Amino acid sequence: MTVRNLDALFRPKSVAVIGASQRPGSVGAMVWKRLTEDAFTGPIWAVNPKYDTLDGHKAFGDVGDFPEPPTVAIVCTRPATWPSIIHRLGGHGTRAAIIVGETRGDEDRVHLKHALSAARPHLLRIVGPASLGVITPALHAHLGAPACTVKPGGVAWVSQSNALTNAVLGWAAARGLGFSHAVALGDEADVDAGDVLDYLASDAGTRAILLEVDTIHAARKFMSAARAAARNKPVLALRSGRGDPADGLYTAAFRRAGMVRVDSLDDLLDEIETLGVGRVATSSAATLITSDRGVAALACDAFHAAGDTLAPSSQQNAKAMSDALPRVTPGNPLLLGGDALPEHFGAALKVLADQHESGTAFVVHASTHRAPAEEVARVLIAHQRYAYRGLLACFFGGISLATRDALHQQGIPVHSTPQRLARAFARLVDYRLGRELLMQTPEGLPARVPQAIDAAQAQASAALKAGITELDGDAAAQLLAHYGLVALPAQRATEPAIVEVKIELRDDANFGPVFRFIAPSEDGIAPPLCVYGLPPLNPILARDIVSKSAYARYTDPEPVLAALTSVSQAVCDIREIVGLSLALRVMKDRVAVIEPHIRLSSTRSRFAIVPYPRRYEQTFDWHGQRLTVRPIRPEDEDAHRELIGAMTPDDLRLRFFGAVRGFDHSQLARMTQIDYDREMALIATVPHDDGSTHTLGVVRAVSDPDNETAEFATAVRSDQKGRGLGRLLMQRIIAYARERGTHWLVGEALRENAAMIGLAKACGFTVTSTDDPGVVGFRLALDEPEQ
Repeated sequence: MTVRNLDALFRPKSVAVIGASQRPGSVGAMVWKRLTEDAFTGPIWAVNPKYDTLDGHKAFGDVGDFPEPPTVAIVCTRPATWPSIIHRLGGHGTRAAIIVGETRGDEDRVHLKHALSAARPHLLRIVGPASLGVITPALHAHLGAPACTVKPGGVAWVSQSNALTNAVLGWAAARGLGFSHAVALGDEADVDAGDVLDYLASDAGTRAILLEVDTIHAARKFMSAARAAARNKPVLALRSGRGDPADGLYTAAFRRAGMVRVDSLDDLLDEIETLGVGRVATSSAATLITSDRGVAALACDAFHAAGDTLAPSSQQNAKAMSDALPRVTPGNPLLLGGDALPEHFGAALKVLADQHESGTAFVVHASTHRAPAEEVARVLIAHQRYAYRGLLACFFGGISLATRDALHQQGIPVHSTPQRLARAFARLVDYRLGRELLMQTPEGLPARVPQAIDAAQAQASAALKAGITELDGDAAAQLLAHYGLVALPAQRATEPAIVEVKIELRDDANFGPVFRFIAPSEDGIAPPLCVYGLPPLNPILARDIVSKSAYARYTDPEPVLAALTSVSQAVCDIREIVGLSLALRVMKDRVAVIEPHIRLSSTRSRFAIVPYPRRYEQTFDWHGQRLTVRPIRPEDEDAHRELIGAMTPDDLRLRFFGAVRGFDHSQLARMTQIDYDREMALIATVPHDDGSTHTLGVVRAVSDPDNETAEFATAVRSDQKGRGLGRLLMQRIIAYARERGTHWLVGEALRENAAMIGLAKACGFTVTSTDDPGVVGFRLALDEPEQ
């Protein structure tokens, strides 16, 4: 399960507390008090046979006595009661439960197992056990026992720790900060971090997600959900245990998902201020504005220590600033002078608005007699509209609560020191750069002849059939040679090497196959470089790994990138490879493999990130051409741009439900860089004479996280219409969805799109009306036998 029925947790309409009590100190009393104190607007019911009423609310003796099924039930009773309670709640129609109690022994764990079994037939979701609760402040829904009442805000908090959740909620409350949702996952017997990330990725009220995890369960689901969330909004992750041998793997997983890892709880708390109040940075640089030279020096030191970049200050900028503020010292930092007045800060923001290279505005101010902090704050609020690349403030000595709240209401984060402000900004920049890394188009995988891939797979299969599970020397070299990797006997490696990088593949119990790359330190004093990578790799991802090595500046990177990508492709293509070790000898302009060793097995764990699914490739004759239908790849971006450019304006309007002039890189990247675990786009291509390919059409299906329903869309070049290509692609996406176990395939089209409606009917879809009279819907049951 994933997001099924999670809306019941985050948008409850009615709540029941099983085991509600008035006994001081009891869990039932704490849960009941928190729910009633915050005045949840929907019906709330208490279940405890000892009471007729509880604080003016009717109490019931049994979970079957409710006048209607509660959306959510909070279970505060002992483990032995859980199975029967969950069974009756599920049968009554409740769709979610939060178990507050803990499992303390084998007997309790047996009760939990039976409770999960009782929930499954009803699709009832369980948070916990040992969960502090699920909080949605905007609905006054404190479902659990948090230590304080939580204000509404724009940041979601998700944690595996009850104690840390209570601490963070209390810290935020003391600073007037709030949350869109706060979730204490507990033991994650059912609902886990991946499920919650999946839900929050599309939650309109959540601008950013702060995640605290110790261990990731169900790595593939987590990675898929995290990548989807990070494409939409900042996701920051905190994991303790830097000394844990697996910690480097978590760092690689977070980065691969587009998340930003923070180093401390302080850093994560600062982001509640920055992300919950302000906008995400749209620039990688900033301009410091202050009145005092000493303050400017401290702020510059903090900025440089955080790895940030001061924006350049042009002569045009300096002149405009001098004209507006004759006593200013222009540049970056921008010094307004010790006698600056509050209005000078506003004038500086107004001038910077026209200087596009100035980046985000940092106002760092120590209160003076001529410019008290409260008055400067009021000027910032009045001029905030000019800082459209973002505005962050730091007031030495603090400000009043009323002033702080006023700044918050205008979307201006306030930090207590320049160091905290600079680090908070640096993490926003890290998110933006990480997201760009996800959206970059690879230079292209090394061309592999299908026959060579088939030959490599045949070699691995034949070895296993003969009882051979280890390939060394010539046998390993022969297999790798199919992927363009040249192996060199160690005794013949006479050419001076810049460095030898050790590459290992191991099958991690959680993340599946993972790479570890080890390079010696450059000076022999620093520790060796050791980084992890999750396959599949492409040249962009390989470059991100290589750039961490001090040796990167000594060699042409392209041969190294090609080699790392080729090793990854071999591992992805040949499912029999469960282990690998080799040394990559890096010379000035080429690389060679030394001492390769490959371990084979008939079974291997699943990849945390689904690699390119080559099994869906098909090539056949079609209207006198060799047509290939295959899954889309990131390097298809240029061909996809050409496909859209070859469609008439009217065809584009019918496909995208409005006038479309074209798509930028980020939009095309989203179309071509897909998560094969939950999305598929099949393209039809024909070869050009120059060896490039020409995309004639595309069909895609995006499934919901539960794989209940997938939504399809298709597009064909305008000059290829009427040749049956649309139907050919539709038949293949239907077969794909049916094979994947999806229950329904659905879609929509403008009512005037007669061609699409006719195609849908021909493929077996039922055509239905929608809420929009100009749009029709399509629906196909994939569980029914094919006609």
